This record gives sequence, structure tokens and C-alpha cells, in this order.
Amino acid sequence: MMRRRVDGAAASDSTEGKSGKDKAVKVRARSSWRVWIKWTFLVLCVLYAAPRVIPRLFPAFVQHMVYSHAILWFVDLSRPADLALNHTINMYLSSEEGITLGVWHTVPEHKWKEAQGKDLEWYEKSLGDGSPVFIYLHANMHNRAAPHRIGVANLLSSLGYHAVVMDYRGFGDSTGEPTENGLITDSLYLYHWVKVRSKDSLVIIWGHSIGTLVATNTAVKLQEQGNPADGVMIEGAFTDAINEKYGPPFTWFYLKFPWYFFSAPPKESKRAESNADNLKKMRTPLLILHSEDDQVVPFTMAQELYSTAKSAPNLKEQVKLISFDGSLGYRHNGLYRDPALPGILREFVQSLIS
Repeated sequence: MMRRRVDGAAASDSTEGKSGKDKAVKVRARSSWRVWIKWTFLVLCVLYAAPRVIPRLFPAFVQHMVYSHAILWFVDLSRPADLALNHTINMYLSSEEGITLGVWHTVPEHKWKEAQGKDLEWYEKSLGDGSPVFIYLHANMHNRAAPHRIGVANLLSSLGYHAVVMDYRGFGDSTGEPTENGLITDSLYLYHWVKVRSKDSLVIIWGHSIGTLVATNTAVKLQEQGNPADGVMIEGAFTDAINEKYGPPFTWFYLKFPWYFFSAPPKESKRAESNADNLKKMRTPLLILHSEDDQVVPFTMAQELYSTAKSAPNLKEQVKLISFDGSLGYRHNGLYRDPALPGILREFVQSLIS
């Protein structure tokens, strides 16, 4: 009898032990859930608050992220020959006090041998040799050493044209921070610098992506100054549809970043005009290039800009749209590879001469 009581007591103790362990497991489970909920709430609060605080405390950080201008592609931009641009000179120009712009000037290919070992003075004088000069205004990513920009410079050079490719303020090795009006100021300065040296040579502005806004704003301002460009090309250009949905020109590029929905882009006293508004005013011959598979700017925007330009009384017959089939896979940056592009450029230049 005594043994049965002892066995019963042991069984009771074992049951109580198991019950205690189960309670401890449940407590730990509840505790871990509380900790997880607390940390999740804390992280959400940080994600919500940080985008509101960072742009105000560190506006330059936002500009760096939007324009991606600090990336140097691990190259020395002062040595274009390292990138097989051995008929190109690097120079630094000052568009205004405190702003230094890195610029490459690639001469026509037929001057390749003559260009070897030549200094800046020789390159400057070569701008007046009668060959057309293209000022290339790039997009918001990276700098003048990006592969497709080198491709454009080589293409223009092979056709017997000068290519002048600038990094806006804050891009590449240029000083300062990029702003809408700052980019346009840089473009205007470079145009005047080239125009003084090019004499009677054609000077054509070629803008790509966000560079199209710089190009059309520059063209309108030059027109207002009584010194219009000879021609304008816009590649991968966008319309007011972007502005109506997301805000004024330039701001839609902020959509790539999660904090856009919590904070506005840096404000400026005066916004740049949109491409559509500029095309309504322009009297400069215009060539629009766009790939039908552009993943950044829909081809429909090029069609809309073409319609706007065609309906503008100042342009009408001076505007042309060239589309590139989506099956070619050029997307946003690859048009320079198209074998038909050299002929398109020659035709456009010839139309300006005639």
C-alpha cells in the first residue's frame, strides 16, 4: 500500500512538472511575440520618420541619391585616353563662381593623328574648322564616362563632327550640387563657350532623358537672347503627363526612392519649364529620337511631344520623330548602337545647312 502511494505521488509530481514546463513555453512564446511586435512597430516608425527628417537635415544626400552624380565608375575622368578616347581632351570650365565643370571635347575622327599630343588651345581652335559641333547633355545617372555616352562621342566623331560632353555641376568631377536651374545655367554657359570658338560652324544641342529638359530650356533661353541654337535633338524625352501626376519637371525622378511619398524634393525659387511648354515656344529645328521599348519613358510620350511640336506655329515643318522598333532592344540608353543612326544624323545636319 505504501509503495502505491509513493508511486502515485511521483506520478503527480511528474504531471505538475510537465504542466509547469508547458506554462513556461507558453509564456516564452507570448513574450517573443510581444518583442517581435515591438520591434516591428519601432522599425515602421523609423521608416516613416527618417524620410521626413533626412531630406531636411541633409538635402545634399537626397540630391546625390536622385542624380547618382557621385559615382565615378572607378576611372580618372581627367584621362579620357584611358577609355580609348585618344583624340579627346579633358578640360575644366567655370560656369559661375564656385562651380567647375568637367568637359570632354572629342574632335572628328579624321583629325585623330593630328590631335595626338595637342594642348587645349589646339582643341579650342579646332572647333572653328567648319565641322558641326554637338553639345551632348546627359541623363541623371553617373557621368560622362558612362559607356553609352562614350558611344555617342565616338559615333559623332566617326561622322566628322565634334562632340562636347559635359558633366553638370555635382556630376562626375564637377563641383557644386545639382539643381534644375543650375543644370540649365551650366548648359547655357557651355553653349556660349562653344559658340565663341566655333565661328560659323553649326552648333547642335543633343539632350538625353533628363537632359532633354535641360536642352529644351536652354534652346528657349538662347532664342530669347537672340542667339538660337542651330538645331536640337531630344532622345528619351518625357511629357507633362509625368508632371501632372508627380509634380514639376525633374521631380519625377525622385519616384525611384521610397521616401518620395513622405517628403518633397528640394524646392527652388523658379522651376524649369516642361518639354511640352518649351516646344510650344521653340523655333529651332527639332529631331526626336525614341525607342519603342524604352523602359523609363514610354514611347507614347515621344508621340505626344511630336504632336505638340507639330501644332506649334513656330516649328511645324521643322520637327521630325524617328522611332526605333522595340524588338531591337535599345531601351532607354542604347540608340547609339543602331546602324541607321549615322544616316539619320547626317540627314538632320544636312537639313540645317540647306
